[in-house]
Amino acid sequence: MASLFGALQRNWRMINPPTPLPPKAENALRIGILGAANIAPVALINPAKLHPEVIVQAVAARDKTKAAAYAKKHGIPQVLGSYQEILDDPSIDAVYIPLPNGLHFEWALKALAKGKHVLLEKPAFSNAAEAEKLLQSPKPQQQPAPVLLEAFHYRFHPAWAHFLSFVDQPNIAHVTASLNLSSMLFAKDDIRFRYDLSGGALMDLTYTMSVLRGVYGTEPEECTSCEVGTMDPPNELCDYKYDGTWRFPNGGTGEMHGTLRGGLVQMLRSLPSVTVTHRAVAVEPHEYAKSSSAVVPTAGQETVRTRTVTLNNYIMPTLWHRIDVVDDFIVRDKTTLEPIHRWSAKQTAKAYTRRDAGLPEDDAAAAAAAAAASPPSWSTYKHQLDAFVDRIRGRPGTGAWVTAEDTLNQMRMIDMAYSKAGLALRPTSSFNPTLAV
Repeated sequence: MASLFGALQRNWRMINPPTPLPPKAENALRIGILGAANIAPVALINPAKLHPEVIVQAVAARDKTKAAAYAKKHGIPQVLGSYQEILDDPSIDAVYIPLPNGLHFEWALKALAKGKHVLLEKPAFSNAAEAEKLLQSPKPQQQPAPVLLEAFHYRFHPAWAHFLSFVDQPNIAHVTASLNLSSMLFAKDDIRFRYDLSGGALMDLTYTMSVLRGVYGTEPEECTSCEVGTMDPPNELCDYKYDGTWRFPNGGTGEMHGTLRGGLVQMLRSLPSVTVTHRAVAVEPHEYAKSSSAVVPTAGQETVRTRTVTLNNYIMPTLWHRIDVVDDFIVRDKTTLEPIHRWSAKQTAKAYTRRDAGLPEDDAAAAAAAAAASPPSWSTYKHQLDAFVDRIRGRPGTGAWVTAEDTLNQMRMIDMAYSKAGLALRPTSSFNPTLAV
C-alpha cells in the first residue's frame, strides 16, 4: 500500500509541481521554442518551472495565431513571428528545437551560428552526412562555444545509471531493447510517416539503438539484419515497425524491436524494456555467500555466474520502473565442466533519485532538491534540463551527457539499419551551413 501511495504521489507531483515554485535567478537562461510542438510542455515547459535558472521566454510557429494560443495556454510571455526572429533576439540565450526531423539540421546550425545554445529533439538529424557537416561546420567565435544537446532524456535519469551499475560490459553476450507504441497515438498522415520530413519508426523510435550503444558502451560493427514494415503509398518509403540485429566488437549481439502502429493492448502489456544477458564468468564465494542456496566449491571445482539484468520502462522511469537482476550460479568440475550444483539469486531495484542510485548529488541537484517538495517526481526531462544548464554554466554536473560524436555515431547506426532494410536513407537537407554564419 505504501508503494502504491508513493507512486500516486510521485506521478501527481510530476504533473502538478508543488507550490510555491522556486523564484527565478536574475541571470536565468531565457529559452525560445521553435514550433508549437505537443512534446514541449513535457520536455521543457513544465521542467523549466522547477528550475530557478530557466525561463521559457518565447515561442514561434509557422502560424502566429497558433503560437499565440500556445503561449497563452502555457504561460509563455513572448510570441515572435518566425523562427529566425527568435534567433535574432539578443535576449534569448538558448533554443529548444522540436521541429520535424527534416528541419533539425538547418535550424540547429542557424541557432549555433547565432551563438544560441541548442536543446535538439532526437533524432538530431536526418542522416550521418548531416551530423558530419555539423562537426565540420564553421564554429561561432563565441567562447565558450554554444552547447548542443540531443535530447535522449532517459540517459539522465538515475534509474539508467543504476541499471548500468549491474551490467558487466566486457562480458555482455546479448542485449534486447524494445519500444512499442499504439497506432491510436499517430494517424496515418502524421509527420512521422513523411519521408520528405525524415520520418520513419527507426528515426522516431531511435531510443532502441541508443540503448544498445549505451549498454555496450561502444559502437556496433555491423547491422546483421533489419526487417521493416512500410506504410501504404504515398508514404511507402517510411517504416512503421522494425526488427533488427547487430554485432558488437566483443562478439556480443544486440536485438531491437519497435513499432509506431502496434495495438493498445500490446503497448500496455509490453513497457519499453532492455534486457542484458551476460556470459558465464567465474566468481568467488564472497560474491554469492549471502544466498541461502549457495554451495562453496571444493578442490577441483569452480563457481560460474550468468547474470541477466532487465530495466522495465526505461523511457519514462519516473512513472514506474523496476530493475530485475537474476544471477544463475553453477558449481562445476574445472576439468570436465560437469555441473555439480545449481541455484539462482534474484533481486529487484529502483532509483527515483540520485541518492537511490548511490550517486553523488552535484550542487545543482542539491539546490533543486531544496526547491522541490518531492525530488522523486523529477521526470527524465527535468534531469536532462539540469544537465543542459550545468553544461552551459560550466559546472561539472552529474556526468551524464550526449556528445556531438555520440550523435554522429547514433545517426550512423540509423543509416546502417536503413541500408540493411533496403530502404533509402532519410534525405539530406539542402541547407548550406556556410549561410548560417
